[in-house]
Amino acid sequence: MEYRHRTVFLILRRMRAPLLLLIVVYAVSILGLVLMPGVDSAGQPYRMDFLHAFYVVTYTVTTIGFGELPYTFSAAQRLWMMVTIYLGVVAWFYAIGTLIALVQDAAFRQVIRENRFAAAVRRLTSPFYIVCGYGDTGSVVVREMVDHGLSAVALDIDPERINELSLEDLQTYVPGLCVDASDTRHLVLAGLHHPQCAGVVAVTNRDVANLKIAITVKLLSPGLKVICRAESHDTEANMVSFGTDAVINPFDAFADRLAMALHSPDLHLLVDWLTQPPGRPLPVRTTRPPRGTWVLCGYGRFGKAVHRYLQYEGIETVIIEATPEKVQAPKGTVHGRGTEAVTLREAKIEQAVGIVAGTDDDTNNLSIIMTARELNPSLYLVARQNGGDNDAIFTAAKADLVMQRAGILANRILSLVSTELLTPFLHEARHQKEEWAHQLVKRVWPLAGNATPDLWTVDITPAGAAAVHTALTAGEKVTLAHLLTDPAVHDESLPCLALLLQREEGIVLTPEDNTPLVIGDRILMCGRPGIERRMAGTLHNLNLLRYVRTGVWRPDGLLWRWWSERRAEAVRSRAH
Repeated sequence: MEYRHRTVFLILRRMRAPLLLLIVVYAVSILGLVLMPGVDSAGQPYRMDFLHAFYVVTYTVTTIGFGELPYTFSAAQRLWMMVTIYLGVVAWFYAIGTLIALVQDAAFRQVIRENRFAAAVRRLTSPFYIVCGYGDTGSVVVREMVDHGLSAVALDIDPERINELSLEDLQTYVPGLCVDASDTRHLVLAGLHHPQCAGVVAVTNRDVANLKIAITVKLLSPGLKVICRAESHDTEANMVSFGTDAVINPFDAFADRLAMALHSPDLHLLVDWLTQPPGRPLPVRTTRPPRGTWVLCGYGRFGKAVHRYLQYEGIETVIIEATPEKVQAPKGTVHGRGTEAVTLREAKIEQAVGIVAGTDDDTNNLSIIMTARELNPSLYLVARQNGGDNDAIFTAAKADLVMQRAGILANRILSLVSTELLTPFLHEARHQKEEWAHQLVKRVWPLAGNATPDLWTVDITPAGAAAVHTALTAGEKVTLAHLLTDPAVHDESLPCLALLLQREEGIVLTPEDNTPLVIGDRILMCGRPGIERRMAGTLHNLNLLRYVRTGVWRPDGLLWRWWSERRAEAVRSRAH
């Protein structure tokens, strides 16, 4: 309502002078026409009433036409009508000109956009997230949310980015508005208090803005999930201090993925599978990063994070940096950008096993890996991609591992918003041995086929699994294997598996099929797209649940039970 009132107020304020002028002109014209003496058809004195005067002024001043009604005008009336016409036309030109200027006014057009945006947000009927920042990361986050079946609302301060949103070929409509997302008023406009708002994702390119967004949401809507991007550890600590649900540092995220590829390539592959939207081509296994001496080009925030993770993995690193004094590079750092062959040779690239092109310039990173490949063709090449519009050239460069900021951040965010249990699963999986990840990859591979698997959560509650909850309440035994059984064919299993079982006692990774279920269990399932709908029959239909448990189909309903009993009696009588 507030924004509709602002529109009316703005129109009335800008049109106040023209409207007052029109009112005065009409009032004077009508009054003068009433006072001007005239004669009727019989030649008797006549004065026009207010109704006829208003009628004549209306169609004359608006240039619709002219006529002497109800009787032929006298000279005085004609003289007054000439004055009325000139005054009225000037007043209307002034009013119309002011109205055109108002329509073209940037502030008025912004208010209209805000009204349309607010109306679109109010019409949302499914849970949605407010995405603050529609740059490289935000656009990927929104696209992945839509692919996962989620709704989103986008805010960005750059009008070109919002224009790009309107041109995106998304499966569902995503309302977008060009405003400062850190402004409290704009967050409320985007649906902060909407009953379907599930959370806020702050991925602008300014830590200050992300911090203010997080504080605003936690103060105004404490129950909403808040996921923020923070490029400095100070900002990250500040966000965590007041209860931000998740803070993602892009540089640590990049370095973490590289360390994961070094430490556990199977887990790295598994994470790729589970964080991609279902149905996409399945990522293939890549060559495992070798252990030995690595060359790291660039010692900014990204380079420092990679260096720290490589040290944790016990990897010896040679650093190349153009401004070592400015970034406080360690002793032994080679001075240069890494794009020159002489600099790479000084870093002993011939004896290295891998190189990380980690500067903040995509052109330099591509030059580094191409030059390094010529000097040492056996190098394992890792490239940092900063811009999302450079996908084609980085693909053509054929690096072994491309660390794309937008993609990695989007996958991390999607794991937090799409499937709630995926985050604790990935956290626990990081502490498992490589053999565990290898065995799980072997189990997921045949289930997935050639496409990334789908993930969903099964809650053993009246709303999430009505039939299972009823059976458990009645004291019947239901195991995980029953949920994995095909409700159409008792002897076959659905192409899915349980990744995690969460209950009050704790978390169980890849629980056994014979695990008995209890009320309140939460299970993270992984399988082919569409299997969730087939499993829903077992979860909510008692007959199907009995069938997968016993292999016997029991008819439901009074008529079917009466017919079954009659048939059973007939069989018994024939037996006797």
